Amino acid sequence: MDTKEPSEALQDYLQKHHNEMTKRYEAAIREVYTKLVVLKDDFSTLKKRDCISMIQSRIKSDASILEKLTRKGLPIQLDSIHSKLDDIAGIRVVCKFIDDIYMLVEKLSAQGDLVVIETKDYIKNPKPNGYRSYHMVVEVPIFFEGVKEYVRVEIQMRTVAMDFWASLEHDIKYKKDSCECEDIVEELKSCADTIATADQRMMELRDRVLNKRLQYQQNA
Repeated sequence: MDTKEPSEALQDYLQKHHNEMTKRYEAAIREVYTKLVVLKDDFSTLKKRDCISMIQSRIKSDASILEKLTRKGLPIQLDSIHSKLDDIAGIRVVCKFIDDIYMLVEKLSAQGDLVVIETKDYIKNPKPNGYRSYHMVVEVPIFFEGVKEYVRVEIQMRTVAMDFWASLEHDIKYKKDSCECEDIVEELKSCADTIATADQRMMELRDRVLNKRLQYQQNA
């Protein structure tokens, strides 16, 4: 490696290997996306309703990879990128109800060709500002020229209500050094708690409707 400043050298390195990296992470996203669609279709057939409202994916930009590697002091190597950074490939899954999320987690975890590396349950244990979501880091096998390689994908699962809060919280972009920061965080958490209560009530209402429908069918 030459004597350039680390960030400049890393930028050159990423640009050189951009296509190689991108095709692997795109292939991994397709694998996970396909699994999610199959689970969605299977659930729809069995339960007569959709458990997934939306699936979005993204690959972290070279600039974001550069910033994270530099911040963590990691080596300028593809092996380091693949093994140390879990969120280069990301998928966001927006579900209808909270229990749909845990159903998907269970079904994905049970698949033999998918390895769960890490989970973080921010639904049962929200972040201090009220953020709620379920995060999974998984590895899926990708085959290139007859060689099997496991590639990591981060999956974030949340309800429509959680996604609504997260999107607006991101748009607010409050300054952490602002004198109003503490008040803003408290307000955001209060809004998140209200939305979480509504999420729970909507799930309970759904169950009540389903139970009444079942009773009607049994009595018919």
